[in-house]
Amino acid sequence: MRELIRELIETVLLALLIFLVLQFSVQNFRVEGSSMQPTLTEGQYLLVNKIVYLRVANESLASLLPWVESEDDRSLFAFHQPEHGEVIIFHFPRDPSRDFVKRVIGVPGDVIEIQQGTVSVNGIALDEPYITQHDNRTIGRLEVEPDSFYVLGDNRRASNDSRDWGFVPAENVIGRAWVSYWPPENFHILSAFTQLLSLVAAIPNTTLR
Repeated sequence: MRELIRELIETVLLALLIFLVLQFSVQNFRVEGSSMQPTLTEGQYLLVNKIVYLRVANESLASLLPWVESEDDRSLFAFHQPEHGEVIIFHFPRDPSRDFVKRVIGVPGDVIEIQQGTVSVNGIALDEPYITQHDNRTIGRLEVEPDSFYVLGDNRRASNDSRDWGFVPAENVIGRAWVSYWPPENFHILSAFTQLLSLVAAIPNTTLR
């Protein structure tokens, strides 16, 4: 009897550990609206990799890695920051209770310019094959601020993005879109990071715009 109780406790603790790891590393999101068409459409469900953009306090990193200087109280990306072309999920800067999904166009230090809908980064016009609905907006040169990102929706005619409200602070970034898993006909992998789809049911849903 004692052995049975011990095994039961171990099983419960293991299940709890798996659940906590999933909560920390992966999350479900539902796409709402048409701002990322044709890449993502309304009603699609995504798995989002939260670990890839994990942020760690500079002081904590400095205590582990002697070559990291702890001159301030900033937090740093433990692995890497969002990169050009990645589809990310973030808290809307003007209302953090809302979550948005957009594509990273500019990273800190980049110079962005838009002429008649054509986006240039550091003087080079982007080739954006994922866009089917172009617009003709023009935005003068601007430099992406430190710890910030310039993001745009793939459906440029119907996207509320950095052209309208500016940069996304690094601290607002939740994670990178990894897999579109529902509906089944829209299943595809948006990034190469590998995790277990069989554990999706344990993760809560959030609505994206």
